[in-house]
Amino acid sequence: MVFNIQSPKQLGHVLFEKLQLPVQGKTAKAGGFSTDVKVLKKLSAFPQKTPGLVLRYRTLAKLKSTYLDALVRMADPDTERIHTSFNQTVAATGRLSSSNPNLQNIPIRGVEGREIRRGFIAEEGCVLLSADYSQVELRVLAHYSGDEPFTRAFERGEDIHSLTAGEILGVERGGVTPEMRRIAKAINFGIVYGMGPQKLSEEVGIGAKEARLYISSYYEKHKGVEEYKNEMIKMAREKGYVTTLLNRRRYLPDILHENRVIRAEAERMAVNTPIQGTAADLIKLAMIRIAGRLGKENFNSRMLLQVHDELVFEVVNGELDALKHMVREEMETVYPLKVPLKVDMGHGKNWGEAH
Repeated sequence: MVFNIQSPKQLGHVLFEKLQLPVQGKTAKAGGFSTDVKVLKKLSAFPQKTPGLVLRYRTLAKLKSTYLDALVRMADPDTERIHTSFNQTVAATGRLSSSNPNLQNIPIRGVEGREIRRGFIAEEGCVLLSADYSQVELRVLAHYSGDEPFTRAFERGEDIHSLTAGEILGVERGGVTPEMRRIAKAINFGIVYGMGPQKLSEEVGIGAKEARLYISSYYEKHKGVEEYKNEMIKMAREKGYVTTLLNRRRYLPDILHENRVIRAEAERMAVNTPIQGTAADLIKLAMIRIAGRLGKENFNSRMLLQVHDELVFEVVNGELDALKHMVREEMETVYPLKVPLKVDMGHGKNWGEAH
């Protein structure tokens, strides 16, 4: 049948009345069938192809409108380049943010996302170099917590997610499957961001009870992480703020709030801010040092972008090896953590190839 794929009402009619798929919920306002992303993902597990096709359509439509159409219109007519603005004081954690357009939001996951990055091309006679901190927030967490399994794994250069999977799921390191590693990765980063059992269950598609067991097992194996969390919350309650390793403060006025939900959010910030904030401080400090050496050592290459834990450079022919050596040196030695900082690098004619 023919229907308007943009109409939630018509889509709901097709999915739940024509195809007889199980109703997942109603919308709050109109009381119609819910057809949001979460619902479509659940329905994609059924044999009918329609929910999966609608999800793919929405992904492509969003990529087209948000990136392809919008970015082309924003190119400067003289330089034929896109010029963003970096904001120093917008993100509460201290990270730089990007606006008009937001070049920190260019997708990297999925085939289509990588294709969009291929549209960012170096000048003639140049290549783009990507220098990306590897798991910097987990390394900062290892430094703060002194957690022995974390510290030992980073010192040995082991895969931290496979290690966590083996610990929590009770399998030998060689028996860790990609699916197990995916769950462990979600847990490792979820701990940093204050993810609870409900959020974890939604993130990786497991039951809430199972998610609670995984998180509980994680803290049993990583006592240092639990002690770090308790210490940061205690510091915030006593002082009203927490600090990064470089002593930048974030005040948390709601840390003693009567409302449990508001207080819990402030506690999450108390745990998360020293980690994310320190990661932000490290890359900013590295940028300052790199910028100084670019001028001092007469490089003609330029630093173009900071995208979270990644720096992007436009490198003129003949300077790639020297620049890679200099950038790696500055990024990996920017601050003496208890575990080594590691930088992954790639280069290519476009941003997609550089990853």
